[in-house]
Amino acid sequence: MQALPTYDDVVAAAQRIEGHAHRTPVMRSGTLARETGAEFFFKCENFQRVGAFKFRGAFNALSRFNAGQKKAGVIAFSSGNHAQAIALTAQLLGMPATIVMPSDTPAGKLAATRGYGAEVILYDRYKDDRDAIGRTLAEERGATLIPPFDHPDIVAGQGTAAKELFEEVGPLDALFVCMGGGGLLAGCALAARALSPDCKVYGVEPEAGNDGQQSLRAGHIVKITTPKTIADGAQTQAPGDITFAIIKKTVDDILTATDAELVAGMRFFATRMKMIVEPTGCLGFAGARKSAEKFRGGRIGVIISGGNVDLDRFCALTSG
Repeated sequence: MQALPTYDDVVAAAQRIEGHAHRTPVMRSGTLARETGAEFFFKCENFQRVGAFKFRGAFNALSRFNAGQKKAGVIAFSSGNHAQAIALTAQLLGMPATIVMPSDTPAGKLAATRGYGAEVILYDRYKDDRDAIGRTLAEERGATLIPPFDHPDIVAGQGTAAKELFEEVGPLDALFVCMGGGGLLAGCALAARALSPDCKVYGVEPEAGNDGQQSLRAGHIVKITTPKTIADGAQTQAPGDITFAIIKKTVDDILTATDAELVAGMRFFATRMKMIVEPTGCLGFAGARKSAEKFRGGRIGVIISGGNVDLDRFCALTSG
């Protein structure tokens, strides 16, 4: 396993991405404060480039390529947001990109990835091994494989979202972060431990795919079958070696949210805060909303991870 990133790596990542990634807004909700008795601070990565936090890690990782790596290009596999982030970053840095994506990827994410100039190779997420496909392509082409979460540069880059949040609002009582493979959660936990040591850090994943929760409870990585959930960005089978090693040391607990709770979150963001947030992006909020009673009178941070959802899909989920 590669060396684990530290908060110093998050700081270095922040310097690399400055001027390239957006410093996304932090929003509040008076409605939610009245409902829960707690003050919520939403770090809105749905307004990040490519519509998700993934651009942070992608730019941090690819900006460290040497000349040979840039010429050979990058390989990635992703359900959508990492794909777009790698594709855009590769375009900005002038290198070829090939992305392995599930055949059921939302059309908008697929079109955006191709629109940034990347070659897309489709696979069946329920039958095929995307890791194996990615490794084979990298070997055949001499390209560098950048996974969506289990990479030190990716983790460090994602942690810049929480770094910015703490710098803007100060210490928090709790921070809730969505969890797929754990890259965002691990990076944000590094920032939380450095900038707000008493802050409780929680990961939130789909109830149908609680590989992170099972792993944390067991003390070792637990692999599950690909979960069926509307949170397509969190349909992972297991946390990564790097991400889990950090999470085990820095995260207080991992919670779960049902698809119905994610839809309720999408409706809340759309009606009360005038934002479109994808299902995966509502995980942190769903966990925080259920836990708010424990933090009545306190300050709660939530990372909204992204807003990439097809409009027809958004309407179908939220209109019922």
